Amino acid sequence: MSKRIAAFGEVMMRLQVPGFELLSQANTLHYSFSGTGVNVVSALSHYGHAGYLVSALPANPLGDAAVSYLGKLGISKNYLVRWGQYLGHYFLENGVGPRPSRVTYSNRLESSFNTAPESIYDFAQIAENVDVVHFCGITLAMNDTARTNIGRFAAAVKESGGLVVFDCNYRPSLWGEDGYEKAKPYYEDLLTKADIVMMNEKDALHVLNMQTNKTDRTEQLKELIPAVAEAYSIRVIAGTHRTIHEDQTHSLRGYLYKDKQFTFSNILRFTVHDRIGAGDAFTSGIIHGELEELSPETTVTFATTAGMLKHTTVGDTPMLTDEDIFEAMSSQGGDIRR
Repeated sequence: MSKRIAAFGEVMMRLQVPGFELLSQANTLHYSFSGTGVNVVSALSHYGHAGYLVSALPANPLGDAAVSYLGKLGISKNYLVRWGQYLGHYFLENGVGPRPSRVTYSNRLESSFNTAPESIYDFAQIAENVDVVHFCGITLAMNDTARTNIGRFAAAVKESGGLVVFDCNYRPSLWGEDGYEKAKPYYEDLLTKADIVMMNEKDALHVLNMQTNKTDRTEQLKELIPAVAEAYSIRVIAGTHRTIHEDQTHSLRGYLYKDKQFTFSNILRFTVHDRIGAGDAFTSGIIHGELEELSPETTVTFATTAGMLKHTTVGDTPMLTDEDIFEAMSSQGGDIRR
């Protein structure tokens, strides 16, 4: 059943160096537009839902280009506002072999989204017209205005009977010194409002300052996630564990905690073309499975497969349909589809 899904977050310009050159070598860049909210609602629009982004874009040709690009991703412009002059952007240098990819951010704190006043959004009206709203820890880290807006929007969604999705997505570089201590009260507040949460044991240990004597990641997960779910009355918690192998292939294993039970996906191993956005693909898969009332086994397998397939897609944004993902779940792939 199709649902109306909104995400609150920043639109960024991605400036990618061609091939495997460094910024210091290249003299051309390929640009596109992305962001966690962009990725999540675009993926869900490809699964048959209506996707909306609640954000601010500059009132100039750069903002026009972003709006046009979002339309191509299947995202409605109904809740986009025009404000300011700047768009945050990041430079991507592609890694190869033992050299990892590198992201360099620029102009982010001065972006239209991060300087827009609190009064610019009509959260009550938006909340009445959507079924689900997605928030991200990256947005939570930006500034006090963004944090206030998230709190207001989440409260409006809960009052209107909608679902709140929170992806913890803690970024140490954004919170700065004593970041865990700074972040904790804001995370706790949003966790009390959230119905579906993306996190793993690291978030519980470091952001929430929970304790465990376990040393194995899976054992830590099994001890801490149920405690988080109970403490904050969270209906669904999901996440992944990633392993990077010596041959530079990656493995993903997804988990879903619901009704006091864990469900794990199989471990999927694959080569990587473009890693950025894989977590957002997993998140969109969990949301889709919950909205479609799929079984926990199908939901976590769908989400993990979506995350795996995102590694094969150029750009941040997942572009495959649910049919593509279900087909990958039931086949080994590799051959040409004719």
